[in-house]
Amino acid sequence: MKPIFLARCALFSALMCICAWISIPMGNLSFTLQSFALLLALFVLGGKGATVSVAVYLLLGIVGIPVFSGFRGGFSTLLGVTGGYLWGFLLACLVFWGITAFFGEKTKIYAGITAMVSVYICGTIWFMVYAPGGLLPILAQSVLPYLLPDAVKFLLAFSLSGKLKKLLPA
Repeated sequence: MKPIFLARCALFSALMCICAWISIPMGNLSFTLQSFALLLALFVLGGKGATVSVAVYLLLGIVGIPVFSGFRGGFSTLLGVTGGYLWGFLLACLVFWGITAFFGEKTKIYAGITAMVSVYICGTIWFMVYAPGGLLPILAQSVLPYLLPDAVKFLLAFSLSGKLKKLLPA
């Protein structure tokens, strides 16, 4: 891998760490800017680079560095109530990568939406383990409050990505 590719991936891993710390608690979950950083990485770096960035971010957290929301770290965080969303970030990158590799770069918006849906699916399934009570109450607590803010983050990340790509060295 080229050093510039690794530097760009490291930059977005750092951005994910910072965006995770910007957090507003909402019950068992928090409103963070992690999904903004994830989407920005997908749109700027593509699936491969975003996958590397998220893998580095998760590894930093696994070894105990407090990079997750609420300044948490450690493998136990990935096994906790919000762990499914974190694992979903990695799945989202792979989904985005697969869609754009197969159908081309013109499918970025569709790939980004599908990536976010995969985060919601992972997070919801994982959350159901910790808060049993049926799918609809879980969706009402873990997905519905985040749809509008995530849509705004999606549009912002997509609109900034073109400008940011021009600023970063190739």
